[in-house]
Amino acid sequence: MADSTTSGPYPLAEPGLWVERVGRTVFPAGTPALFLDRDGTINVDTGYPDDPAEMVLRADIAAAISAANRAGIPVIIVTNQSGIARGYYRWGDFAAVNGRVLELLGGEGAFVDMVLACAYHEAGSGPLAVADHPMRKPNPGMLLEAAKRLGLDLRRSLIVGDKKADMEAGQRAGLSQGWLVDGQAAVQSGFTVGPWRDREDFNGLLAAIAGLGAVSGER
Repeated sequence: MADSTTSGPYPLAEPGLWVERVGRTVFPAGTPALFLDRDGTINVDTGYPDDPAEMVLRADIAAAISAANRAGIPVIIVTNQSGIARGYYRWGDFAAVNGRVLELLGGEGAFVDMVLACAYHEAGSGPLAVADHPMRKPNPGMLLEAAKRLGLDLRRSLIVGDKKADMEAGQRAGLSQGWLVDGQAAVQSGFTVGPWRDREDFNGLLAAIAGLGAVSGER
């Protein structure tokens, strides 16, 4: 099995938590954010991704990220990576895959400002063998950590993901809205879930992102 506890040169806040600030853009305190799951939301899900060559962007995701870039909204990836805890790949493999995803996005004029990844999982070994770690979605820890580091307004932020765990993490972090890839619309306890299944849904997402820029003040 892979040695999943060696950090090397990587931006690990703790053994199972990657926190990487990408770029140098400074955002005013109180800015809302666009949170994104990665696998199945930004790139096509390949199971336990360990090969950069297999990364393919999902249709229209770069346009959504570009809209946030234009609106002056920080774009933040929050991704569970239990494959590291399970020994399927290392942090170095995650770095290579994530670097390729960011490269593909950059090629389409879309840029991410922060990446957080949680490797903790009860099926892991050593220090990564933690059940229900607060940083692992559906827990809100990664969103809260990003908010602390960037001074975000979580209530006005939104999250896009392909799993109910992404929506639950957003709701528990205090967000008011999320967009579920191939999902169903829902309203629960002050949190609205919009579906992303077709062009009409996508246009609704773009309008919501533009709205974040309107309330925060575009730069």
